[in-house]
Amino acid sequence: MTPKISPTELDLFARLVSSEARGESYIGQVAVAATVLNRVLDSRYPNTITGVVYQVTVTNGIKYYQYEPVKNGTIDLPATQSAKDASRQALAGWDPTMGATGFFAPNKVPQWSNGKRPWVWQQWDKDPIKLKIGNHNFFR
Repeated sequence: MTPKISPTELDLFARLVSSEARGESYIGQVAVAATVLNRVLDSRYPNTITGVVYQVTVTNGIKYYQYEPVKNGTIDLPATQSAKDASRQALAGWDPTMGATGFFAPNKVPQWSNGKRPWVWQQWDKDPIKLKIGNHNFFR
């Protein structure tokens, strides 16, 4: 099932893909887009693209943004044409991640921090499908 989205939400979606997958191959951009849609369809997450993009969780008084571009403001930059196309491809049903709901750049997230394994690495460890596309690791 593909969510119905407005032109405004499509623009937000493409801007997120553009910011998160800048420099990635086209398939890497579609993969990032697919994870957002997979979250929309997963009951553990908000059921709209806007809700997923802007979701913030608070743990021990610390805010955690789901997507770095929301935190650093690059979400406000115009989307590339490639990101727009990749977003549409994901909406049309292409999911190179096989259902992943998250991703991270392993070169930007240490495997251990203060003696603990970061959450994204824990998700990666649990996922029986170890999928890497470009500079991102994908998990369910």
